[in-house]
Amino acid sequence: MPRHQLIQLKTPAQIDKMRAAGLVVAAALARMREAVAPGVSTADLDALAESVIREAGAVPSFKGYHGYPASICSSVNEQVVHAIPSPRQVLREGDLISIDCGAVLDGWHGDAAITVPVGEVRPELLRMAEVAEDAMWAGIAAAARGSASGRGRLTDISFAVEAAVRRSGGRYGIVDGYGGHGIGTEMHQDPHVLNHGRPGRGPRLVPGLALAIEPMITIGSPKTKELDDGWTVVTRDGSVAAHVEHSMALLDDGVWVLTAPDGGRKRLGSLVTARQPAPA
Repeated sequence: MPRHQLIQLKTPAQIDKMRAAGLVVAAALARMREAVAPGVSTADLDALAESVIREAGAVPSFKGYHGYPASICSSVNEQVVHAIPSPRQVLREGDLISIDCGAVLDGWHGDAAITVPVGEVRPELLRMAEVAEDAMWAGIAAAARGSASGRGRLTDISFAVEAAVRRSGGRYGIVDGYGGHGIGTEMHQDPHVLNHGRPGRGPRLVPGLALAIEPMITIGSPKTKELDDGWTVVTRDGSVAAHVEHSMALLDDGVWVLTAPDGGRKRLGSLVTARQPAPA
């Protein structure tokens, strides 16, 4: 039988604090996106992220987490997730890098990831990254609609992510064993959010629920292995992967994408809470 899940529901005031942490993460990711280029090392990106986070009065939530030694995860090409930044890993033209970043501010966490091309990248890899992004937003939209209807269940998100990947027309592998999670006063909380599955199962989608939604897909087999460093996860067949993530919270009047500068307004429109002002 599945273990009992301890799900932390947040008040609107607590979600405001999470939004502040989410904007720190968004700022760090924006700076790293600009910095990605051939010749830049993943250690360079890590130093940049830590500087942005600490200048905002926050703390990198990854650094020291179960002994993790850096402020970001910088996964290049066949590396799926949790790759440790290194001065020896220098980006090259045609690489695809997934950058995962977290920050804690006033005791509340933000967590997000982006996949970024390095210079000119093969069109099929760019398309895979786009599919992962679309699938993430489909999952977030499903959460918002499920909460609004009062009938939504956790696996509605999983189903929406998988359906978006399958509808894309590509034969992408959806990585199993890794996925989204609850987030709040800890970086990882219940519930675990799979990126595939049947809808209508699991805990109800209700206001106060905060989740990180993070699809990971590959251009080949979804099978992975962990390297001897105890962190880096790579594809078994060497195929390139993409990983994207946003932290979001459900409120009485909609969803708030806490790590998106616009709160998700561009992608989700009227599904977004009024706490995120519409652009002037």
